[in-house]
Amino acid sequence: MALPKEDKTFAEATVVRAKSSHTYEAYFYESWCIGTVPHGGYVTACFLQVAATHFATTLSKQNQPHSIALHIDFLRRTQAGPALFTVRDTKLGRQTSVIHVTLTQSGREEVLAVITNSNMHTEDGVSFPTTYNLNPAPLPVATNLLSKNTDKNWRLQSNMPLSEFRRATQKTEFYFPREGQASKTCADEWIRLSTGEKWTNASLGYVSDVWPVSLLGQIVSKLLFLRLTNPRFQMPVEASLREENIYDFPEAYNAPVVPDSNGKVTGTMWYPTLLLNLDFKKSLPEEGVEWLFVRTEAKQIKKGRLDIETVILDAEGDLVALSHHVALAVPSERNVAKRVTGASKM
Repeated sequence: MALPKEDKTFAEATVVRAKSSHTYEAYFYESWCIGTVPHGGYVTACFLQVAATHFATTLSKQNQPHSIALHIDFLRRTQAGPALFTVRDTKLGRQTSVIHVTLTQSGREEVLAVITNSNMHTEDGVSFPTTYNLNPAPLPVATNLLSKNTDKNWRLQSNMPLSEFRRATQKTEFYFPREGQASKTCADEWIRLSTGEKWTNASLGYVSDVWPVSLLGQIVSKLLFLRLTNPRFQMPVEASLREENIYDFPEAYNAPVVPDSNGKVTGTMWYPTLLLNLDFKKSLPEEGVEWLFVRTEAKQIKKGRLDIETVILDAEGDLVALSHHVALAVPSERNVAKRVTGASKM
């Protein structure tokens, strides 16, 4: 069935078009936003599309089609609408090349990225096995049973909490452990795109950032529940430990939020990424893959700032990518606040 005009598929929503040899334009769609702000992983995926296009055209002689490392700084809130990417060829090398990419909207520099490209198919050098394994080990899975929702260890979370606010996450099907997460500090999930598309190298930017409060929901669910039922209640994020599982009663989190006596909406939180690092360990097939496993872990949430680490595996258990974020935990009013021109704030 064709999607509504604005409800773009991932491929449609991440199209980039060359304006010149070093400038590219894209369009950020509202259906890929968190509140009023385009999802950080979605924006990261657009950067990866810019890099892929740039190395396929302007820098085609380098024969380095694969992004192997990305560092991105979110300076200011992005917004739905046109986006301009400007590329600077910083270092062109035989084995790796580095580009700097700047995203501007309405004359504001909003996001900066440093992207390293290589050719994973021609890489040559020493390889050594390590003893690294996820601990605790992920539960076994039969991916052929996931789509039927009959796997004995994993179940589809069909009704996601805060789905109206976190619209971008509606593009993904999330499968969580049937018996709940093993730890309060990490969360496991199997995911696939609900649009019927496959995960590709470019979409790993989105995958690295698509933890739909599955981790933070465990930690701040009590805070959100109390705010929804009593908007005057305030509690610091770092002091709110899980007493209920946010996924056990998502209807409560999707209920209308009642403003407080000052007219402020305090029923939801926003977790804007300040910076994101992505280390690509494996190139996915050109045709993509249906399923990916993601483990998300936070080591400290303190005074409104947190770290987020993600490990991405494919269905065979091979390491695909590693990611690390520095993010904030702020009231959702920051997401919808009026934008300031010049050196505008997050």
